[in-house]
Amino acid sequence: MQSQFNQTCRRLGSRLVQLRKRMGISQEELAYRAEVDRTYISQMERGVCNPSLLVLVKVAAVLGVTLVDCFQGVDKQGE
Repeated sequence: MQSQFNQTCRRLGSRLVQLRKRMGISQEELAYRAEVDRTYISQMERGVCNPSLLVLVKVAAVLGVTLVDCFQGVDKQGE
């Protein structure tokens, strides 16, 4: 179960990178707008942390997507 969770975190991170790059902003800009530390954005994108729902909602709002959009394809990547 832990392995599956870690894989999901990595896939979510990849999806966040995709959305951020599509918007054309840096990790630093995303962090500033979402009111979180840049290193935390980096950790999220690398899939090494478990972000809270509040942080995910803030990041999604900055990226101009819904929370559901952040998870789009996360369960199917790499299959």
